[in-house]
Amino acid sequence: MSDPTQGRIVQLSASNGGVPKRPLAEATVDANGLTVDRQADRRAHGGPRRALCLFALERIDALAAEGHPIAPGATGENVTTAGIDWDRVVPGARLRLGEAVLIEVTGYTEPCWKNAQWFLDGDFSCMDQEVRPGFSRVYARVIEGGDLRPEDPVELLAGTAAERLERTQPMTIRWRPPSS
Repeated sequence: MSDPTQGRIVQLSASNGGVPKRPLAEATVDANGLTVDRQADRRAHGGPRRALCLFALERIDALAAEGHPIAPGATGENVTTAGIDWDRVVPGARLRLGEAVLIEVTGYTEPCWKNAQWFLDGDFSCMDQEVRPGFSRVYARVIEGGDLRPEDPVELLAGTAAERLERTQPMTIRWRPPSS
């Protein structure tokens, strides 16, 4: 049985904005993601908390087996992984990509209408976390950048994702009710 915390990068993908993103032979990652990648709508995509978009080949293959014309990079992910337990790739989880890149998952992506072309009847809700848990792409922030190539290792790091996520939540201030 294989280790569900160990996998590999299947494909790195980038575009000048929009989908699909095209395969790359290699890429450099910094705080804003792949240095050669662009987003058409910066309000909805990109930025330090959404620097990278990841998706699992196993989920892409499952969707394709249902008849959806989907492939790596089609839905806008920058990093397509294989071999790691995608159900454990949740907000707060950290992954090591290659030798140098360290990322932390910041949230599930909202499916974009531009992805309708990759789904039967245009129903892109197939990759909506609330509709179909475990089939969402994820966004991640870059903690440590570096260079990546397809076939580089991916490691889902030990630690409690919930603890890390809790530390990123803003502190709530409770006001005392006025004295009577």
